[in-house]
Amino acid sequence: MIGIDIGGANLKVVDDAGVHIHYCPLWQGAPLAELLKPYAGKPAAVVMSGELADCFAGKMDGIRWIVEAVQEVLPDAVFYGTDAVFHTRPVPALAAANWLASADYLRENYADAVLLDVGSTTADVIPLNCFEELKDLTDTRRLQEQYLVYTGMLRTNVATLLLSVTLGGTATPVSTEYFAASADAHLALGHISPEDYTSPAPDNGEKTPEAALRRLARVVCADLDEIGRDGALAIARQFWDAQRTLIARAVEHAVSRSGAGRLITAGIGADLFARELGGVTLEEEIGEFSDALPAYAVREVALRQSGGT
Repeated sequence: MIGIDIGGANLKVVDDAGVHIHYCPLWQGAPLAELLKPYAGKPAAVVMSGELADCFAGKMDGIRWIVEAVQEVLPDAVFYGTDAVFHTRPVPALAAANWLASADYLRENYADAVLLDVGSTTADVIPLNCFEELKDLTDTRRLQEQYLVYTGMLRTNVATLLLSVTLGGTATPVSTEYFAASADAHLALGHISPEDYTSPAPDNGEKTPEAALRRLARVVCADLDEIGRDGALAIARQFWDAQRTLIARAVEHAVSRSGAGRLITAGIGADLFARELGGVTLEEEIGEFSDALPAYAVREVALRQSGGT
């Protein structure tokens, strides 16, 4: 069996060979069915969050399109919903259920933990001992409960977390244009490697530390030689401080509400946030699969329910 997680920007597939991540921007008409063809003929368990892509008029339109595209290649696929049930047709419960699949898989062995899964776009904060309360939560409700923090390691517009930055002791308002992404800040600070920068750069340019610094300088409408490397790095550090604070507050809130005794981390930001917030990564337990946790989790939940191996 394979596990599939269909987001708005990335398609993640887990099989016995490992993790396969395909850039799949649904809002640009990405050929989802074509990308799935190498996996044809295999039973599949699927979760999604890509139904929210703005190419769809509404969530149900997105759900129907995704289910049809998957079933075109994998006709026997089953789809995990926020009701913790597998479905074979489009239903509202399929919207943004990938985080719940992760919780379903982990809740028995990590019932004393909060899971922090930091991906390219968002951070899921999941108290694993609250599974019954988590069922049927929409993304809107998760935002309200601080279980979903809409910032990630790669695709966040730097200007969404910063109104201004301090440069040389002077408060400097930022441009709200999409000049630099979180990937630029994390690359400039050494949190990720160029190989980790898998999303397109805001200017579709190079994914090097130097190019990242140039994009960061544009956030204050400057060229790099105007504010220097130190100025661009200051923007990166202030973005990181704001992002870390936002996610840390959500984690503290979940720990307080659930009484959890530890933090476990997954996703591309697992190592960074484990260091920063005093957690441990899932990598020791499930290896590379922690980078595509929902895809791995939905496969494991499906196998568990079917009694398979």
